[in-house]
Amino acid sequence: MSRTALRICPLCEATCGLTLTIEGTRVTHARGDRDDVFSRGFICPKGASFGAVDSDPDRLRTPLVRRDGELREATWEEAFDAVAAGIRPVVERYGPNAVGVVLGNPNVHTMAGALYPPVLLAGLGTRSVFTASTVDQMPKHVSSGLLYGDANAIPVPDLDRTDHLLLIGANPLESNGSLCTAPDFPGKLKALKARGGTLVVIDPRRTRTAKLADRHIAVRPGTDALLLAAMARVLFDEGLVEPTPHVRGVEELSDALREFTPEAVADACDVEAGLIRVLARDLAAAPTAAVYGRIGSCTVPHGTLASWLVDVLNILTGNLDRPGGALFPQAATDKTPRPAGPGRGFALGRWHSRVSRHPEAKGELPLSALAEEIDTATEEGEPIRALIAVAANPVLSAPDGDRLDKALDSLDFMVSVDPYLNETSRHAHVVLPPPPPSRSPHHDFAFNTLAVRNQVRYTRAAIPLEPDRMAETEILARLILAVTGMHGADPAAVDQMVVDQTLGKAVREPHSPVHGRDPRELAARLTGENGPERRLDMMLRLGPYGDGFGVRPDGLTLEKLLAHPHGIDLGPLRPRLPQPLKTRSGEVELLPEPIAADLPRLRAALAERPEGLVLVGRRHLRSNNSWMHNVPALTGGSNRCTLHIHPADAERLGVRDGEAVRVKGAGGEVTAPAEVTDTVRPGVVSLPHGWGHDRPGTRLRHAATDPGVNVNQLLDGSLLDPLSGNAVLNGVPVDVAPATVPETPSLTEKLTPLT
Repeated sequence: MSRTALRICPLCEATCGLTLTIEGTRVTHARGDRDDVFSRGFICPKGASFGAVDSDPDRLRTPLVRRDGELREATWEEAFDAVAAGIRPVVERYGPNAVGVVLGNPNVHTMAGALYPPVLLAGLGTRSVFTASTVDQMPKHVSSGLLYGDANAIPVPDLDRTDHLLLIGANPLESNGSLCTAPDFPGKLKALKARGGTLVVIDPRRTRTAKLADRHIAVRPGTDALLLAAMARVLFDEGLVEPTPHVRGVEELSDALREFTPEAVADACDVEAGLIRVLARDLAAAPTAAVYGRIGSCTVPHGTLASWLVDVLNILTGNLDRPGGALFPQAATDKTPRPAGPGRGFALGRWHSRVSRHPEAKGELPLSALAEEIDTATEEGEPIRALIAVAANPVLSAPDGDRLDKALDSLDFMVSVDPYLNETSRHAHVVLPPPPPSRSPHHDFAFNTLAVRNQVRYTRAAIPLEPDRMAETEILARLILAVTGMHGADPAAVDQMVVDQTLGKAVREPHSPVHGRDPRELAARLTGENGPERRLDMMLRLGPYGDGFGVRPDGLTLEKLLAHPHGIDLGPLRPRLPQPLKTRSGEVELLPEPIAADLPRLRAALAERPEGLVLVGRRHLRSNNSWMHNVPALTGGSNRCTLHIHPADAERLGVRDGEAVRVKGAGGEVTAPAEVTDTVRPGVVSLPHGWGHDRPGTRLRHAATDPGVNVNQLLDGSLLDPLSGNAVLNGVPVDVAPATVPETPSLTEKLTPLT
């Protein structure tokens, strides 16, 4: 007998509500939840395949522990005993920095991944922290930190009300959006056009999003910052600057951008100067407008400058913090809003990596540096000897996976929290598999801070855990205990410690709704079936919409949220400045010193012209990094690992459609089928990210049938955006040639047609 259950989809950043059909303990169907307050029934192919993702037979059910060189099934007790025995001696002998932690993208898609890694890092005290952010969005965090004093204060475009939307390096029709949580992004773009608005897309590829646009500019890859700087220059030169309030440094910015005229950048960007002026004028003339940049403008040599200039254009046109422009969302679990005023600001480079001396950003080191931090000895401290990888597959997601593959094999100990034995977890000494998503609760802590409409939703597990499985929250709580010298303690102690610390701090803060109260009395009022739910209840009560533990009777609590299974709508985005600002001045600091110091590097780029082909990545609607290639329903068709190449380049190089080509970069060489298409501009080739499932020792049977190639193997890890440490993945020089060169025909073969 079948039943239905609600579930928020965890498979991309859109966070759509789903209605699952369940037969026994198996999800047999998924459709969009029409009553969901945020997604209103929208669903994409990934969400529709929720059941197949959930029941993938290659998902691990029990822990694996390495014995005599082989990973074998073990009990949970044996697994955590092995973790404690493997990690603690490294910490005690070499110090906490000898233990590296790698956090992958899926962490932000689960409750456990949001609640427990910060506790893990604090408990370990290691500075050897690496995440997917430095192969993705770290430039946006850094630019936001420098502008607003808070690396997580990221304004998002008000898609439902804007009149003019300019997208740069973004393809939301296939990615579903990123750093901008918006169910049915395609529908919102179509609605923009239907109400008479304008959509402009800047991208070297004619993506599905670009095809929808009113204007598509095929910019030369890697020159995004130059183009945006020239648009800002036009605003200054033509008297079109009407800046957002609470901003300082406008005149200084005008001086700093003086050289970036449309004429100066036109050749480098391969965009006519007149068109650049039109882009700037149209942006300024629109009743409301928003500029939004994403991964294509982040993963380039000037990623932080491009991310900064996106916000600069919003600020100079007065569109930051206004309806229809770009606004700061306010999630229900945000901290209690502090009064507006000066803050601590944002600092870069508080410490550096051991080998290449890369500065930290937001407490992280570049993922590109992980291999060298393991395999290279220096006089400055110990190399990483043990590694904790949580939902991370850096062998595929970081540059030069071959080197990292070898480095992981040299570790004294490695533990991986992962449902699969993949290209990275196959190196682990212990693998701790979390349960499928249907058996986990869900609340989007991270993505609600980036949502285009304020709302709050929570779904409990749709299917109970089997006796031999462990909740992901408990896995991470026990992991924390095992690596911090508290192995064997009650995992509930981790949640209780966080509750005690949070409430203890809240009662001391004058602006808190619980200032001066007894934290023990507050803790006793928390509800929920377990520690994670009690923590969620606490965050809701202390948050901007919360009841303040009884101070605001109509405010949010977990009980109230559970009574609204389709979520609670908290209204459209609202202007919030200056409250979100944490800069030392208490204002938006338009030209921070690190940005000003990096502008000479951008000026030097005015003279740069790539002589050969450059590589860019691409997204696909039925994929998310390296997650989903083991699900048959999400592979095949157009979701293939092919090299897109323009017909003119293909003819020049002797490349034929469908035939194998060799692609060579600084980090190595791969061979992939050519797909000749005019959707890429001349001089540009494109390979998708997340493929390369051909390494031995994995258990990804379907992915191995069509493994594709690892595009990141073309990179040697040396190309980074210096401010953020983000890997340069786009605009990378490559050589392309047919994989097989026809043999020179013999004289007899040459004469045969004549006889």
